[in-house]
Amino acid sequence: MELGMIGLGRMGANMVLRLLRGGHRVVAYDVRAEAVREVEGQGAAGAGSLAELAAQLTPPRAAWVMTPAGEVTERTINAVCGALSPGDVVIDGGNANYKDSMRRAAALKEQGIYFLDAGTSGGVWGLTEGYSLMVGGEKEAFDLVEPIFQTLAPGPDRGYGHVGPAGAGHYAKMVHNGIEYGMMQAYAEGFELMKAKEEFGLDLPHIAEIWRHGSVVRSWLLDLTAEALQNDPDMSSLAPYVEDSGEGRWTVDESVALAVPTPVITLALQMRFRSRQDDSYGAKLLAAMRNQFGGHAVRKAE
Repeated sequence: MELGMIGLGRMGANMVLRLLRGGHRVVAYDVRAEAVREVEGQGAAGAGSLAELAAQLTPPRAAWVMTPAGEVTERTINAVCGALSPGDVVIDGGNANYKDSMRRAAALKEQGIYFLDAGTSGGVWGLTEGYSLMVGGEKEAFDLVEPIFQTLAPGPDRGYGHVGPAGAGHYAKMVHNGIEYGMMQAYAEGFELMKAKEEFGLDLPHIAEIWRHGSVVRSWLLDLTAEALQNDPDMSSLAPYVEDSGEGRWTVDESVALAVPTPVITLALQMRFRSRQDDSYGAKLLAAMRNQFGGHAVRKAE
């Protein structure tokens, strides 16, 4: 199957490579011409504009938008739809607000264009490990492009699925990220507590390695934490400043709207705010974990 990929940041470019390795034809576009040339070198077809991208695809066409949530995604979807036709499919794989996805799906339906919101998890490791894909939208559209999801997922029979109507995919991804906040905070606090017990001289990288095997708290996130600790046990190279991408805030907002208590996720979000105010070993470890699994930028210690 063929696909148009719009947005060649690190994650988008890696998705292109995974699709190419899976035998798909990919037409790629990005505002940065050098990014297009890079994936062309890997076997993708390049496009100099969204109209050119659409022209290179065979109807019914599928265009995957992988741009930052907000105005950039809004402009991109509006622009690409101007080059598409009824029966084509637009997939938003970014971390958009689910309410925006519901609105976009309704607007595109009036044009006869399908819209799928694909909550995508996997970060910089997705190229080798596969991506977890939570897809919302019309089932008919999902079935049409399912081979794409099967290739991007960890396996053709796992790690992806249609989870509900428009908005459901990004809603599931929003909650996924909220849970991630809580898990990361628990690890960070636990390791900070052990570091504070100076009389024991605990070897934190060693303990992390022990926990990775057989422990009830073992996880991929712990694997990445262990690697970060091996690289810098004292987190001396990092500033204790932890960003939040927005989905944690949306999760907390939703918990208030539905009157569903989410104290762990809420406090984890608040601790990220706290990290921007003073020095914290736990905050440094949080920053290191985000860098490990998602390639997110970190601030270096001054």
